[in-house]
Amino acid sequence: MTHTPLAQQQLAAMTAEYQARREALRRDLSQTRSADFAEQASERENDDVLNALLLETEQTLILLQHAQERLASGEYGTCRRCGEAIQTARLEAMPLAEWCIACAEQAEQQ
Repeated sequence: MTHTPLAQQQLAAMTAEYQARREALRRDLSQTRSADFAEQASERENDDVLNALLLETEQTLILLQHAQERLASGEYGTCRRCGEAIQTARLEAMPLAEWCIACAEQAEQQ
């Protein structure tokens, strides 16, 4: 199954978006903190949220890299669980999808 041009564009755009997001989060986390103790407490809470967002962003970048590797090897669009083709509509909606809908639903039920 060939998804190459559109998939390459989608994955490249998503990668650029998530790399920019990662850099923005890193910049926010590296800012100097207030001297005010109460303000520092609030900043620490914000840092916790930013760190969680950074972790999620980095995990998504890893998934994007895996999707690009599957695309390069010709495995993109093939369910990694059952080996059947992943529907084009699913890949358009979720370019990182590794499983077909049936396998994803089955995994959710377990």
